[in-house]
Amino acid sequence: MAIPLRLRAAVSISIFALLLILPSCSAQDIQVVNAERRIDLTSHIIKVFLTLKVENTGASPASEILLAFPPTQVDHLAVVKAQVATGKRKKKTYTPLDVNPKELPDAPNGTKYLSISLLNPLAAGEAVTLEVLCILTHSLEPFPVEISQSESQLVYYHDSALILSPYHIKQQITFIKTPTTKVESFTVVDPTHRAGTELKYGPYNDRPPHSYSPVIVHLENNSPFAVVEELVREVEISHWGSLQITEQYKLAHAGARHKGVFSRVEYQSRPGHSGVSSFRHLLARLPPRVHSVYYRDEIGNISSSRLRLGALKSELEIEPRYPLFGGWKATFVIGYGLPLEDFLFESPDGKRYLNFSYGCPLVETVVDKLTIKVVLPEGSKEPSAVVPFPVNQYLEKKYSYLDVVGRTVVVLEKNNVVPEHNIPFQVYYHFNPIFMLAEPLMLTSVFFLLFVTCVAYLHIDLSLRK
Repeated sequence: MAIPLRLRAAVSISIFALLLILPSCSAQDIQVVNAERRIDLTSHIIKVFLTLKVENTGASPASEILLAFPPTQVDHLAVVKAQVATGKRKKKTYTPLDVNPKELPDAPNGTKYLSISLLNPLAAGEAVTLEVLCILTHSLEPFPVEISQSESQLVYYHDSALILSPYHIKQQITFIKTPTTKVESFTVVDPTHRAGTELKYGPYNDRPPHSYSPVIVHLENNSPFAVVEELVREVEISHWGSLQITEQYKLAHAGARHKGVFSRVEYQSRPGHSGVSSFRHLLARLPPRVHSVYYRDEIGNISSSRLRLGALKSELEIEPRYPLFGGWKATFVIGYGLPLEDFLFESPDGKRYLNFSYGCPLVETVVDKLTIKVVLPEGSKEPSAVVPFPVNQYLEKKYSYLDVVGRTVVVLEKNNVVPEHNIPFQVYYHFNPIFMLAEPLMLTSVFFLLFVTCVAYLHIDLSLRK
C-alpha cells in the first residue's frame, strides 16, 4: 500500500540512517557478507536484533567495529549489547563484547558512534559473526495524536528498508514484526512481502556503500504505553536485620491522548472494545521473601492489589484508582521490607556490600528518570558503587531519629531505563560494629535523663510541700 506524498517528505527529513558499521581499518577493506535484521514492534519498547557476518578483505587487522546512529535516534537508544557467535547450530557459543561510546572528529551530520571491541583482532581474510541488540524507547509516534474511548491506537514507525553502511553489503534482509494483522499502510521497496504480522524487506543483494531507503509503517498498537516519568527508590540498610524499600512513582500513559468524556459504564460493559489502548493493572516483580508490603497514593492506602509470594520471586499486581488513558497520569508509592541476609554480604577485604537489582520492578515499563538512594547505616565510611552501565553518582546526607552525624546516602541516577537494566549492582562501604551500639546508648541516655529529671522534680515538689 502506498504512503502519502507528505509522509514521504517527512521521512526524507527525519530519517538519516538506521545503522552504520565501521571497522578500525579502512572501509574498503571490510565487507558485510550477510546482514539480517529483525525489528519487534509488539510493544512500545522496540527491540532490534541484528546479525552481521563481517569479513576483512584487506591486509591490516581490525580490532573494533563501530556502530553509528543518527543524533535523533541516539536520544531514544536505551541499550546496545553485542556478542560474538562461534560454532555451528546447536553447538554455538556466545561471548559478550564491550560496547563503549567513541568520538570521531569527522563524523558526518552529527553521527554518534559506539565501539564494539573484538576479542581477537580480525586478520586478513577472516570473518566474524556478530549479534547486536538495540532497544529504542519513545520511537512510536501516535497518529492520530488524539483518540476517543472507543477507538484503537495507531502509530507510525520510521525506519529504513536497507541497513546503511559505508561498505559493500553482499546480502541483507529486514523483518518487521507487528502486534496485530491490522496495518493501515507501509512503504513498498521491492521486494516487499507481508504475511500475517510480519513485513519482509528484501533480500537485497550487492548494495553499494551508504545505500538506504526510508520506510514508514502505520500500524495498530494497543499495548500499554506505560512510562514512569520519574521513579525515586530508597533502599535503607539496617544492620539490625532488614532492608526497607520505598518507591515513589510518577506514571503516565504515553500513547495517543484521550479526547472526549470518559464513560465508566461503557468501559466496564464493553471491556474488549472500549478503551483497548488503556491499562488498569500493573505487575511488579519483587524479590522473594518480601514482607510488610503497602501500596498507596495521595489519598491513602489502595486495597486493590494482590501479592503472590514464591520461592524465586514475588509478584505484586496493583490497580490504580482509575484506568489510565493516553495523556493521563498517576502517582503512588510502593513500600516493602526484605531480609538483610539475602542482600548484604562481606567482601574478602573486610568491606560490606549491598547486592541489589537496578531498574524498575514494573513489567514492560520505560523509566525516563530513575534515582536510587542507598541509605547506609550511621558511621559508614568510604562508600563506593559498582554499576554495570554508566550512571550519575554522588553522595548525600540523611538524618533520622537518634542520628548524631547523619547517614551517608549513595545516589545513582540514570535516564531512559528499560527492563534490560534490571541487573545487580553493588554498594561497598566500611562499617565499625561499635556504631551499632550508638542508638541503644542514645536511648539509654534519654531514659536516664528522663528518670533523673523526674526524681529531681519529685524531690523539689516534696520540699516545697514541707
